[in-house]
Amino acid sequence: MEMFYKLLLIFFFYSFMGWLIESTCKLIELRRFVNRGFLTGPICPIYGVGGVIILLTLSKYNNDPVVLYFMSIVIAAILEYFTSFAMEKIFKNRWWDYSNWKFNINGRICLETMIPFGFLSLLMIYIVNPCLLNAISLMNYNIMRITAITLSLLTIIDIIISFNIIITLENVSNSLRTDSTEVITKKVRNILHSKTILHRRLIESFPNMQIFNKSVVIKRKINKQKEKLKRQKLKNKGKIKKVEKKKKNK
Repeated sequence: MEMFYKLLLIFFFYSFMGWLIESTCKLIELRRFVNRGFLTGPICPIYGVGGVIILLTLSKYNNDPVVLYFMSIVIAAILEYFTSFAMEKIFKNRWWDYSNWKFNINGRICLETMIPFGFLSLLMIYIVNPCLLNAISLMNYNIMRITAITLSLLTIIDIIISFNIIITLENVSNSLRTDSTEVITKKVRNILHSKTILHRRLIESFPNMQIFNKSVVIKRKINKQKEKLKRQKLKNKGKIKKVEKKKKNK
């Protein structure tokens, strides 16, 4: 169990550091503080998950910084892509979008944001991790356990609060009778700005968020089916032409 608590503390440390990095970048960009992240508290769990995965999987490559760099980018890219995909499927919203950035994949990840993660991973592995692991190893086991459990409980409460806010967002979007993502996003933003500070924080944290409703989801499914049928017809048409060509050659 001791190792489990250590990993939990490492997760929370990097989740906080990720939140700090994201919030600082927004502070520089907007010249005002924005509480970044999906959760209300000062953590970005995707950074914590990434930190733990890199620690567990890439430590054996400590002697090869080039391999570490590129492997870290691969891990970060897969993690961000999967997180974006999963959150869109669960909440029916696109939380961030890199479609206007160069070298992006489906707007979920892009090369420009991945490159810095490689350097951050080198900093983490060679400088931060040794100090962090040493500090955690010096902690009394009971203090370590209590700290890890307390932070976990606070995070669970935060998740419940955040999910309730998301449910409000989903209810508002589904009440709108339109299948235009742009119109839905604009109207939901205006409505949420008039609600609590927690609702406004979510909108400010994800300025590029695209909000869908049931109509949009249904429309997308229908369009996908149409495209699939169209491709199948073209494929069948191509097969018929090949058969006719063979008959003529005979």
